[in-house]
Amino acid sequence: VQLQASGGGLVQAGGSLRLSCTCPKRTCNNNAVGWFRQAPGKEREFVAAVSWRGDTDNYSDSVKGRFAISRDNARNTVYLQMNSLDPEDTAVYYCAVAFSPYGTDSSPQSYRYWGQGTQVTVSS
Repeated sequence: VQLQASGGGLVQAGGSLRLSCTCPKRTCNNNAVGWFRQAPGKEREFVAAVSWRGDTDNYSDSVKGRFAISRDNARNTVYLQMNSLDPEDTAVYYCAVAFSPYGTDSSPQSYRYWGQGTQVTVSS
């Protein structure tokens, strides 16, 4: 299964980026999808997740109120809108497909397919 994450780049603090994750319809459209990130020397951490219908979501405390996850099943794409970016948000961002249609769990063990990652760098 190929998940394609895109939209990363270099942005100044306070700026915005929108990440996209596309994957095969049969895989994405019936399962929850999450975003994780990993900064150099740190563990991979949960960012946000959305159920397969898009009616349930979950956010880490560090991004709540700044990031928004959404999905367009007609386009087989999940988005992560990131606003008010901070240098602490600098990381490689990964999208992942969950085992469950409804679970927006924060544990990486709840996700079975992973994309290759896209780099987000926030300068101060």
